[in-house]
Amino acid sequence: MGEDDLDAVAELLRALAHPLRLQILHAVRAAELSVGEIEEVTGIGQPGLSQQLAVLRKAELVTSQRTGKQVFYRVDGDRVRVLSGFLDGMAGLAAGTSQPAGHQAEPAPTTKGGAAGFARVLR
Repeated sequence: MGEDDLDAVAELLRALAHPLRLQILHAVRAAELSVGEIEEVTGIGQPGLSQQLAVLRKAELVTSQRTGKQVFYRVDGDRVRVLSGFLDGMAGLAAGTSQPAGHQAEPAPTTKGGAAGFARVLR
């Protein structure tokens, strides 16, 4: 993976690194929603919602479509797959390998333990 590719992945990760943006992505993961619907589902008010949507649009993590006066958003599956592929490769899951040599599978993190549980490093 070249330096330009790594820069692109870093931009995607920066765009994801905010709780409100993750909340928006979660809201539009399964269905296209209007800005009003996103506001209703997430509770994120204006202008904060517009600011966060702009970051997600710039990172191309969401696509938008204008219909009349409404703008509808949905997750851009292709961009998310790029990020997912990178993270799978970092975890040693790319190219059909189940785990890097000498590593045991770790159970999926739960909400208990908060950031400490999420940030656990395997040796």
